[in-house]
Amino acid sequence: MRRLLISLICLLNTALVQADDWVSRQQVTGSFADVKETVVMAIENRGLVINYTSHIADMLARTGADIGAGRKIFDEAEIIEFCSAGLSRKMMELDPHNIVMCPFALSIYTLPGEAGKVWLSYRRPQGKAAPLVNELLTGVVAEAVR
Repeated sequence: MRRLLISLICLLNTALVQADDWVSRQQVTGSFADVKETVVMAIENRGLVINYTSHIADMLARTGADIGAGRKIFDEAEIIEFCSAGLSRKMMELDPHNIVMCPFALSIYTLPGEAGKVWLSYRRPQGKAAPLVNELLTGVVAEAVR
């Protein structure tokens, strides 16, 4: 019931923002933890496994002082990396140089001063494999914000 409520709230409060051709960004209303949970479920619902979660906000906060940077960029930020063996195989059969698209990655982050707003973003795939990969990434995001 909680997940359904979270999904409904996200769907009702979704704003699509497109800044550049190479990136897809979408802002949703909710908490970081809840949005991350829905993204993880959307990935796992496709039978895919998360390979790694990169804790970007923590890394920047930890290393900022060492390089003389004091500005807080994110309140919370993680990149979830995952793969589809079948899709990866298809896109590399089209062009072995598509290896650079693997693993797939979705960024989830919140910005200072934007309470209750969470961003989801990913690099838009290019080339012949773009339709295959874009369908997966778009589908994961769409399911996560329902």
